[in-house]
Amino acid sequence: MSDIRAAVSKLYNTYPFPPEALLDEPPPGHNWRWSWLAAYNFCRGEKPPHLDIRILDAGCGTGVGTEYLIMLNPQAEVVAIDISEEALSIAQERCHRSGVIANSQGKVAFHQLPLEEAETLPGQFDLINCVGVLHHLANPIKGIQSLAKKLRPGGLMHIFVYSELGRWEISLMQQAISLLQGEKQGDYVDGVDIGRKLFATLPPENRLVKRDKERWSLENHLDGYFADMYVHPQEIDYNVNTLFELIDASGLEFVGFSNPKYWQIERLLGNSSSLMERAAGLTPQETYRLIELLDPDIITHYEFFLSTSAIEKNDWANDNELLAATSERHPCINGWPSQNLFNLEYEIVNISEAEFQFLSTSDGEKTVKEILATVSLDLNQVRALLTKQLIILKPQISK
Repeated sequence: MSDIRAAVSKLYNTYPFPPEALLDEPPPGHNWRWSWLAAYNFCRGEKPPHLDIRILDAGCGTGVGTEYLIMLNPQAEVVAIDISEEALSIAQERCHRSGVIANSQGKVAFHQLPLEEAETLPGQFDLINCVGVLHHLANPIKGIQSLAKKLRPGGLMHIFVYSELGRWEISLMQQAISLLQGEKQGDYVDGVDIGRKLFATLPPENRLVKRDKERWSLENHLDGYFADMYVHPQEIDYNVNTLFELIDASGLEFVGFSNPKYWQIERLLGNSSSLMERAAGLTPQETYRLIELLDPDIITHYEFFLSTSAIEKNDWANDNELLAATSERHPCINGWPSQNLFNLEYEIVNISEAEFQFLSTSDGEKTVKEILATVSLDLNQVRALLTKQLIILKPQISK
């Protein structure tokens, strides 16, 4: 085992992460990125042809994401790997104790395995989830390449890595704690103690203190979160340019960011037609770089989908194809049945009575044409429901 891998394993055996409480019931809420149905629809614009898939949770930690992957994909086989023996033990207890494994129709397996050795796992996976892990590896490129070898053709990989600009103050505090620890570096309990004392001692107007209170304090009251953020022995932060170097090295295709609203240049320059005209001449990557330079406080991380080949998203522009498709309510809406809903991102969405009736009739069996025979909506209004991510359509013949 490498020195870095041993140090990371020691951290997570000392402070298993994430330090969420175990529940005696399924977890509340959802994260749509962990639902194959929702993620596939987001990337491809339509319902996947199969739900009985294989999922890899690469770097599962204490199983918070694994639990949702099992719950939101009851027909799937889920494999979870991690290097921390302690975290993996908690992950297994979490998923058994909450009942999600008992309610699953697919197999669930846990393995103590470094992410860089994921290619040794048998078979391939339709969905690979790798959240908050690659940036803690000694060689993230080796890690993402190992995962890429396990992605089934047409499958999706969801990645989450840190941004250097949005975590600038965190990086400074990490370095300060390391200096004060001296020879005690690697003693993570000591590192947490020093970090806590620093935040308590520095004046309230200090930039690092202000940033922590504004952005991170709700998480960092737990030592596990504090340790992961401020005393981690290995962290590689990215900018847009180095991020795409990592993506290019994977051999996979960039599908898109899974928080796309942050990456719309209009939200920053939309009030200036001349600046928007200049920005129109930039490549997509240059546009992303401009956004993070102009709004570093917001871009603290990158979350995005990759696939084995370029994806052409179904835009449902063809009226006949739209009419022939079957419609079902999106699985990640909350507050149903009501005309005031929370969408997949927990944003409030208000719908009309006719839209409510359309959703009520969207059972996954009836076609759009059949539903519209009883509901007063036109096709553009149906497309608006798609844009709002309130329905999912299954084409008559899947691509």
